[in-house]
Amino acid sequence: MAKELKFVMLLDCYGDLLTEHQKNIMELYYCEDLSLAEIGNPLGITRQAVRDIIKRTENILLNYEEKLSFAERLGKMRECFDRIRETAGEIENEEIRNKITEEVKKGLEIM
Repeated sequence: MAKELKFVMLLDCYGDLLTEHQKNIMELYYCEDLSLAEIGNPLGITRQAVRDIIKRTENILLNYEEKLSFAERLGKMRECFDRIRETAGEIENEEIRNKITEEVKKGLEIM
């Protein structure tokens, strides 16, 4: 998994456990793809301060994942739902196929 994608997923899973400042900077860096200077200037902090916050927050997110494994389990659940959807597509009975597909859709929305 690409480093950026990994941290986007971790941010999605654990972002609410961060301070607003940490979460905001991580979202600007990983989701909005802003540079360190583009993040720091409006906040009145240096590029180095932004980099330090990002590195510390990355470590916090990795620590959460190491202890909780929520993002890993979420990924495995998505894979499982995908396999169920693929298998349901092979069911000839349209009513049953549609029910299974609908339940998979609901499950993915809950995640």
